[in-house]
Amino acid sequence: MRVVHHEEIGAKPVAAEGAERATIREIFTAETGAPTFAMRVFDLAPGGCTPLHSHPWEHEVYVLDGSGEVEGAEGATPLSPGMAVYIAPNEVHRFRAHAGSPLKFLCLIPVQQVCCR
Repeated sequence: MRVVHHEEIGAKPVAAEGAERATIREIFTAETGAPTFAMRVFDLAPGGCTPLHSHPWEHEVYVLDGSGEVEGAEGATPLSPGMAVYIAPNEVHRFRAHAGSPLKFLCLIPVQQVCCR
């Protein structure tokens, strides 16, 4: 068993093209011994975003703090703490913090995949 506080993990800027004012903390990965799922925490500064992208695997997101929206092919949906998002394989998406608020969310993906680093 491994128990950590997410703030113990160093935050790295999201270097993916199209990301703005976004950092990632990779909590559990293949490198830490997780065999199936990677757990990451994203912090978006006010007005920040992840890139608009898609990938061939599903993933799940849980909003921890702040406010923002998730954008997809059908438009944008507001997000606030406690909300969960399922993103299907190949679904185009982007997370964006509102201009006046940061957005923090937990993101789970298959451990063998690399996305939004």
